[in-house]
Amino acid sequence: MKELIAKRLIELRGEVSREETATAIGISVSALQMYENAQRIPKDSIKIRIAAHFQKTVQEIFFDQEDHKMCSFDIESSNSTRKEVG
Repeated sequence: MKELIAKRLIELRGEVSREETATAIGISVSALQMYENAQRIPKDSIKIRIAAHFQKTVQEIFFDQEDHKMCSFDIESSNSTRKEVG
């Protein structure tokens, strides 16, 4: 996942320098470099600032976009197999 985030950050930054981007976001250049090199994932508060800077959602940048299947859970069968303690 770190690699995907790194790739997205590099693509979003485009031709703008790391220095300019880091300054605009309010983080150090070395922090941005670590995010772009897949060495670290930013804290939530930094994710919000990065998303705001690039005018994207945190979800778009930091989470995968694939649909996931939900596990189905049958409450009726769960209730019938539950043992009472008493």
